[in-house]
Amino acid sequence: MKLNFIKKICLFACLLLSTFSIANATNNKAAQKTIGIIVFDGFLTGDVTAPIEVLGAAVNQPEFKNYKIKLISAHKKLKIKSEEGLPLLADKTIYDAGKFDVLIVPSAYEMKPFLENKKLIEFIKTHKQAEAIASNCSGAHLLAEAGILNGKKVTTWAGGEKDLQSKYPQVKVQTNINYVVDGNIITSNGGPVSYQSALKLLEMLSSKSFAQKISSNIQFDRISKTY
Repeated sequence: MKLNFIKKICLFACLLLSTFSIANATNNKAAQKTIGIIVFDGFLTGDVTAPIEVLGAAVNQPEFKNYKIKLISAHKKLKIKSEEGLPLLADKTIYDAGKFDVLIVPSAYEMKPFLENKKLIEFIKTHKQAEAIASNCSGAHLLAEAGILNGKKVTTWAGGEKDLQSKYPQVKVQTNINYVVDGNIITSNGGPVSYQSALKLLEMLSSKSFAQKISSNIQFDRISKTY
């Protein structure tokens, strides 16, 4: 009698452990999130490499292991080259990519072709409810064209604020500030400031202490004590 009881207890424990393991695995899988960084020919290198370095350093840490980074081409090709000549190979294109939990948009010296790219604008528009959306430099024009910045406080490249405000009067453009956070939106001046905004984005997705840790790991804090 005692032996049968012990067997039943062991069987129950095994079933309970198995159920917990399956549930845990399911939860871990469900918790996986993807950060999509849009790239296109002529993008300004720092607008993309800064968030890649910051967030790439973060995904290698236990605190941020549920995130992964994907490069999304705004063209029907995967091979992209920056304004400064840096070649990149995107993971997907906007024509075959799904939605992302976080979306980052860079800039180019000539934004008109991308602002007229209806597929790109529609792709950005579908991410309005994303966990976070970021732009660097004149990438803010793409977010504004998609209607994502209406009623939001934002910024763009230093010197381009009046132009952004004139073209998109429903946007509340801020001047003399490196980056602006309004809800799930973060916009920045771009260039070197892209590091600051990437670290702030990381804080939004995790915690201030973790962002400070990554800032230290990549030695950004040697040139700036704050982001």
